[in-house]
Amino acid sequence: MQDVIVIGGGVAGLVAARACARVGLGVTVLEATSSVGGAVSSHEVAGLTLDSGAESFAVRRNAVAEFVDSLGLTGDVVAPNPAGAWLHLPDEGPGGGAISVPLPQAGVLGIPGSPLADDVRRVIGWGGACRAYLDRLMPVLTIGREHSLGDLVRKRMGRRVLERLVEPVTAGVYSSAADDLEIDVVAPGLNAALTTAGSLSGAVLSLRSAAPAGSAVAGLRGGMSRLVAALVADLEHFGVEILTDAPVTSLRHSGPSEAGEVTWVVRHGVPAVAADLPEEPPGPVDALPVDALPVESAAEPASSPATRDREARFVILATPGAQALRLVADLGPELAALAGLDWPEATAVELATIVIDAPRLDAHPRGTGALVAAGTPGVTAKALTHATAKWDWLAEAAGPGRHVIRLSYGRAGEAGPTADLSDPELLALALRDASAILGVDLDAAQVRGFARTVWGDALSPATIGAPGRVGQVRAAAEAMPGLELTGAWLAGTGLASVIPDAIAAAARVRHAALGI
Repeated sequence: MQDVIVIGGGVAGLVAARACARVGLGVTVLEATSSVGGAVSSHEVAGLTLDSGAESFAVRRNAVAEFVDSLGLTGDVVAPNPAGAWLHLPDEGPGGGAISVPLPQAGVLGIPGSPLADDVRRVIGWGGACRAYLDRLMPVLTIGREHSLGDLVRKRMGRRVLERLVEPVTAGVYSSAADDLEIDVVAPGLNAALTTAGSLSGAVLSLRSAAPAGSAVAGLRGGMSRLVAALVADLEHFGVEILTDAPVTSLRHSGPSEAGEVTWVVRHGVPAVAADLPEEPPGPVDALPVDALPVESAAEPASSPATRDREARFVILATPGAQALRLVADLGPELAALAGLDWPEATAVELATIVIDAPRLDAHPRGTGALVAAGTPGVTAKALTHATAKWDWLAEAAGPGRHVIRLSYGRAGEAGPTADLSDPELLALALRDASAILGVDLDAAQVRGFARTVWGDALSPATIGAPGRVGQVRAAAEAMPGLELTGAWLAGTGLASVIPDAIAAAARVRHAALGI
């Protein structure tokens, strides 16, 4: 019987598996898709290895930096171009259309610390800036009185700050409307700072002054997927078995025994033999000059023709939330009831990555990219990352005049605008959007590679009521001996939240198994 089975080969699962294996526990990782890494994955486009999911990590609390150091990657940590991102917004002038302006720097989630600053007034105008400044004159709110980030910003600073500064940021970072985000999750300490400072803008300045100096994010030379490669190498060193194309179909337990231990039985798919798999990737899409890559999905495991049961003393469930809730539903009434909580509707996000020869983009016309306000005419995307402007190592790898841009589609509460588009149709839309955002005409003849990636079926860890839901999940799991749950849906968005939570889950297993 195995010591530990980890279900899910994303970063949370790999980190938990490593922590268990390093103390001598036997570990098997079961991943439903054809590769591990989850949201920290890569793909090859026009000869370049690019991140297909997360491309950076938050430097707060040094959690990720310390973990990166333990993998021997500290020398490859790089900071992004400090130029920062822009905003692409509806032009409220007489001519209509859209405008692009730099995102104000002295803010938190777009909330300005200095409402009358020039870069803020450029976005919301004098009228919006004066309304936002009234925040300084309003009575202080009590700690915890507001839960909704959108409600708080609207009441304290007005509609223009919310719609033109905050909403583009929250849509890009959390794929959620600001009204639906829990303040204490997305901006820890903001409520307390508001009470102390006496105003929302003062609270923002307080939080920024307490933050570490330098960039708020960092990356790895060669891409964040190098973190996954280093993790896998470490797991192989410690003898961890990693199975891909092995979706778990059921989870049950027997016991507890007289010693109080539970035997877990994990049923999973058995990958098809190699001879049954296609050896060649799909051919080109029509006659377009693109790399035809299969659509990658974080939500759809590969199908398997057979199943196998494995037994273990401990199970660490590190799948996305929807899959986790399905697997634990048959383990008891408390765990079954979790699916009935007020979970937010999952938002599917699709990324369109373009490698293009466009020397005019050498000037980095929109800094490292742009966030797009809802309702901006002529643009469907919600965000654009100019990756070769953001990361020097990638610009060097691409070479002079060649650029990598990535557009993000899918807003909370709206039907996915790209789900029914063919590859050529999505490429055409992405080129139109990129041309509008960057202010440079881009043509399909310049394209050297194209790929699309779909991320879906994820439960947001940041929406209203998230702390209460997470607390109920953890309490129900704690009552089930030998079971641990971890992952972004519980820990929060980003590696700085995911990695410590996975390490903590593994520590509880280590303590139960070895008493250390």
